[in-house]
Amino acid sequence: MVYLEHSDVLKFDEEKHPDAQLLKGNVCFRHDDAMMYCDSAYYYEKNNSLDAFGHVRLNQGDTLQGFSERMYYDGNTKTARMRKNVRLLHNNTLLTTDSLNYNRQADLAYYFGGGQINDSTNTLTSLWGQYTPPTKQAMFKTDVRLCSEQFTLDSDTLLYNTETHIAKIVSPAVILYEEETTIYTSNGWHNTEQNQLMMYDRSLIWNHDGTTLTGDSMFYDKAQGKALLWHNIEVVDSTNQITLNGHYSEFYENDEWGFATDSALVTLWSDSLNAYIHADTIYAEQMKSRWMTLTQKDSVLIDSVMTAQKPDTAWTDTSFNRLRCFRHVRLYREDLQAVGDSIVYTEKDSMLRCYGQPIIWSDNQQIAADSILVFLANEEVEHAEGLGNAFACQQQTFEFFNQLSGKEIIAYMDSGELKQIYVKGNAETVYYPKEDDGTFTGVNKTQSSFVRIFLENEEIKRMLFTTATTGTMYPLKDMPPKQANLSAFFWANEERPMNKEDVFRQVEHAERKATVASATSEQDDEEKAAKEEKEKDKRKKSSKGGLKSK
Repeated sequence: MVYLEHSDVLKFDEEKHPDAQLLKGNVCFRHDDAMMYCDSAYYYEKNNSLDAFGHVRLNQGDTLQGFSERMYYDGNTKTARMRKNVRLLHNNTLLTTDSLNYNRQADLAYYFGGGQINDSTNTLTSLWGQYTPPTKQAMFKTDVRLCSEQFTLDSDTLLYNTETHIAKIVSPAVILYEEETTIYTSNGWHNTEQNQLMMYDRSLIWNHDGTTLTGDSMFYDKAQGKALLWHNIEVVDSTNQITLNGHYSEFYENDEWGFATDSALVTLWSDSLNAYIHADTIYAEQMKSRWMTLTQKDSVLIDSVMTAQKPDTAWTDTSFNRLRCFRHVRLYREDLQAVGDSIVYTEKDSMLRCYGQPIIWSDNQQIAADSILVFLANEEVEHAEGLGNAFACQQQTFEFFNQLSGKEIIAYMDSGELKQIYVKGNAETVYYPKEDDGTFTGVNKTQSSFVRIFLENEEIKRMLFTTATTGTMYPLKDMPPKQANLSAFFWANEERPMNKEDVFRQVEHAERKATVASATSEQDDEEKAAKEEKEKDKRKKSSKGGLKSK
């Protein structure tokens, strides 16, 4: 029952308000634990209801207060309909609107003509909203906007807890961080106090530097600049034209690095050629370095290393991108394919470094070594260096291969065509010369300290050897079977990636042998002779008793 506690004036008007008590001045009502105050009111005792006017205030216990210019209260349903300049204050949460209904029985307040909720962290506005004081849970619908000092969130429907400051996203939402980062998601939660988001159902993060992150599920810590991505992830760096894919990834935007694993794939894209690299784990990172530069001093250009302590010494801060791919690496590009245990690509010098028994292919050529360096210029392969146990071969027919082996092999390219090969240290060759009509005349096998080969249209035109070269020319019909290939020969075409999808294929690695030459190199001979001469001089001095003390 609603009770009248106080009124300065009480009167009746049976003609205009036959069922009402007309109250004026310091009016106060009580209903259960709720107190209601106003300047004037119509009190309908039989209906257990009232109409309150002027400086209306409703107190619910010690934690909730409502203010308005008018209020219609029904004691049977325990519903207050507050109108005009409505404010509902609950602890540190303030709800403002022009029309608010508050059900004391359900302890639920809702507005329907536009409203706003403020707490200690955020401001939320919408066309429709409701707030439940016991749970501190709010729901917003239609033109929802959540604003904080660092970001804004726009959505059609949003759930929000004013105590935890966590927003639950249940419809498509756009989150804008100070025009630096934009987030698109439709399912997840946002800890607005910690600036952390958990997103589901294929979300996207866009950064002002042109980087986008996409995944079926993502965790993003804006304060730490950290993102974790799960399943069908895609990280795109449009500035540097790099795409990183996989099923798990971590990205650290403050330190500008990230990695992908589980079906990891990196794509280096350009207008002419795309390169696709698969590995167990792929790291993409931006490296920073400082370079000493030349400075202008007294109109004379001086090496800044000599003037490092002078105020006019110049340092230049630079940055470059680096890719590191580890374990079971497979690379495909139309003009180049490679496999190995690891590959490192640096944008600064446009160099591809291949380690762990790497093999590279181009057209019908194959190069293998302990490590291989591939130098790129204008997106084309300029030259490649095989270092340690280097072996190269060129397929002529199904069974005939031109072959090279040595300590080091350097292959030079021009417009994607192999032009020159240089073999250093214990160089061995197997070469199948041809007649003008293309028929093979035999097989030529040589040993030397180095050899240089010149090619045109992928055919050997000229070969240069040292004077100490030894070799044998066999007619095809008289060629011993053991002389057809070098001891280091292997052809690993089964391992070769044939297209961008083929980089995910798992293959058995071909057996490889060390490139041990049958004859010592010219350099080895010189070193041996110098050593013998030194030992000879030593014996002479020893016989005279003339060894000098150290």
